[in-house]
Amino acid sequence: MNLKCAIVDDEPLALDLLESYVRKTPFLELAGKYPSAVQAMKELPDRHVDLLFLDIQMPELNGLEFSKMVPPSTRIVFTTAFDQYAIDGYKVNALDYLLKPISYTDFLQAAHKAQKWFELLPQPREEIQSIFVKSDYKLVQIELKNILYIEGLKDYIKIYEENSSKPILSLMSMKAMEDLLPASRFMRVHRSYIVQKEKIRIIDRGRIVFGKTYIPISDSYKQAFQDYLNRRS
Repeated sequence: MNLKCAIVDDEPLALDLLESYVRKTPFLELAGKYPSAVQAMKELPDRHVDLLFLDIQMPELNGLEFSKMVPPSTRIVFTTAFDQYAIDGYKVNALDYLLKPISYTDFLQAAHKAQKWFELLPQPREEIQSIFVKSDYKLVQIELKNILYIEGLKDYIKIYEENSSKPILSLMSMKAMEDLLPASRFMRVHRSYIVQKEKIRIIDRGRIVFGKTYIPISDSYKQAFQDYLNRRS
């Protein structure tokens, strides 16, 4: 895993040394280097940075103060000549702490620690674009973008698509279908109905309208649906 990193240090020699360390470390990519926390504060918000090598003792704005402005997704390795700051560093959840003068061995150890930390994060699952369902003893592929809503009928479901005159009938439960569909796109609004959120165009007196079909929103799903509407209104 490659990491984008930045360096903040008011000492030119330390800044250049850390830059040389970053450039010879294969999995690190330098996104920026800054001679002060004030300058970093102006430019870093526009750049995604995984790892920040941050000096503590700096004028105007010190590293400990600046670390509280950094997004939680950016991990911090403090660099300083003053070991009394070590405890303070861990209070702001620093990943590591390097005491100057910094050897490449110590630097690399901290960089590997950061790499392992990011590798342990749960990776976002690639969202599916289609599903296969069994219908009339055949497996039928359905593009998710075409689904309007799904209706449950005891042991069967009906899948209604855009520009299709008849639904696809499949022997499966609503729970199984709900688990199969990405929650970012589909929402259960009733014991018997799942809808694709982006396909909703009209809501009439608490019911979702698809053509001539009115889909009720049951009390147990009403709050979640209202929260969705509030985010979009």
